Amino acid sequence: MNDTLSAFAQGKIEALAARSLMRALNPTHRLDGVWVERAGRRLVSFSCNDYLGLTHHPQVKAAAKAAIDAYGAGSGASRLVTGDSPPIAALEKRLARFKGAEAACVFGSGYLANTGVIPTFVGPGDLVLVDELSHACIWAGAKLSGAEVARFRHNDMADLAATLAERRARAGHALVATDGVFSMDGDIAPLDQISRLCVAHDAWLLVDDAHGLGVVAGGAGSTALFPEARVDLAMGTLSKSLGGYGAYVCATQPAVDLMKARARTLVYSTALPPANAAAALAALDVIEGDPERVAAPLAHARRFTAALDLPQAQSPIVPIILGEAETALAAAAELETAGLLVVPIRPPTVPPGTARLRIAFSAGHTAEQVDRLIEAAQPWVDQ
Repeated sequence: MNDTLSAFAQGKIEALAARSLMRALNPTHRLDGVWVERAGRRLVSFSCNDYLGLTHHPQVKAAAKAAIDAYGAGSGASRLVTGDSPPIAALEKRLARFKGAEAACVFGSGYLANTGVIPTFVGPGDLVLVDELSHACIWAGAKLSGAEVARFRHNDMADLAATLAERRARAGHALVATDGVFSMDGDIAPLDQISRLCVAHDAWLLVDDAHGLGVVAGGAGSTALFPEARVDLAMGTLSKSLGGYGAYVCATQPAVDLMKARARTLVYSTALPPANAAAALAALDVIEGDPERVAAPLAHARRFTAALDLPQAQSPIVPIILGEAETALAAAAELETAGLLVVPIRPPTVPPGTARLRIAFSAGHTAEQVDRLIEAAQPWVDQ
């Protein structure tokens, strides 16, 4: 036993616990897209990113099972070592067509995509500008690149313009990175305005649309809300609306070819299991063939925001910002007592003083379940 390591870890744990910031895994059985079982109780979950309820969709599960029978449970090695499995190649073609791009590259996860792609295109002597509320993996990829990294205020185009004007000239290449739908706030980046600034300053634009695909713009994602915008690197995941696991980046063919040759998180990672790729293909079939399912999460979110006089939801994600971590924990505990699972989000996931309930609506929710949440959440909105 390494006593100094244990002592270090224990000290960190105690410091986090003192600030109500310690986290621990809670055994939970997801029974379907909405119902979960935790500590012997059935709860209605409003904390899952399975926005379309496809993790348990029979068509998606059948595709995954068939792929396991045909190709096995895993990929065996990196795609460059073991060879490309047919479901992954088929998925890349389908994603490129779905997103209106020349090509796509599939990664093992969203975190692997952003931490691999950003250092592929920028490095020392270059510049990366990141919306301050972008996902942690964008920040990680920017730091790994070795480029100069600067933040701009959330969705603040004047600040982005000023930062580009100040820093762009001394950089070789420049990349602006942002979420399309922000995972903790549910709002949407003004991609048309960001794109115009990128074009004016010869900067590339990366958009992480993990929470937009399948639920925004008829399922096409946040980039489709701004058809005039030039998005050079369109990233998304297979693990939210598509119900499985993995990620992709759509771009031009040369950009994708470079990713496959040089993105370290692809070159040095075992490939996505074929079953995950097959499940994603089936999920895309559902999205394209069931517009009512696609529209339901945002409709539920807007029912909720209208009832509680909150700003109209732009996506299936609605935050109730409560301030301190202790307040968010208390609110979540009260909702769980009422049979509703809404996980509290605390720093460092969100900025200090903005701990919150993050509510995620699913196509699987009923109007009655949404109304139950409205009634239970009302006191916390009013406080």
